[in-house]
Amino acid sequence: MEGHMLEFYAKQLGITDTQKAQMKEVLHKERATMKPLMQQMRQMDQQLKQYVEGTYDEAKVQAVVAQQAQTLVQLKVQETRIHNELYQMLTPDQQAKLKELEANREARRQQHTQSTPASAPQE
Repeated sequence: MEGHMLEFYAKQLGITDTQKAQMKEVLHKERATMKPLMQQMRQMDQQLKQYVEGTYDEAKVQAVVAQQAQTLVQLKVQETRIHNELYQMLTPDQQAKLKELEANREARRQQHTQSTPASAPQE
């Protein structure tokens, strides 16, 4: 995540070397928080896989999925906090450019969703 995000910010927003160093520091510091959450998500995916490939137990699947939902909430809260911290490091012009890029991406996503026909039922 770290490299891709910084590369995007550098290329699309023209962040300075100072901004890049500050952002790298935040991402590095937050890795300790995010890594265990990501590992938990992977472990739970593996647990669910056993019920796909083996004997299905709905109660156990629901328990794993409920746990996974809580972990996903924690993950998204942390991710949003980190993105906010990075966003605050941007200049107002860079923030405006980022908003524009995100709006364009969302418009393309919407256009793609609307132009993709629903799958025909298979017989």
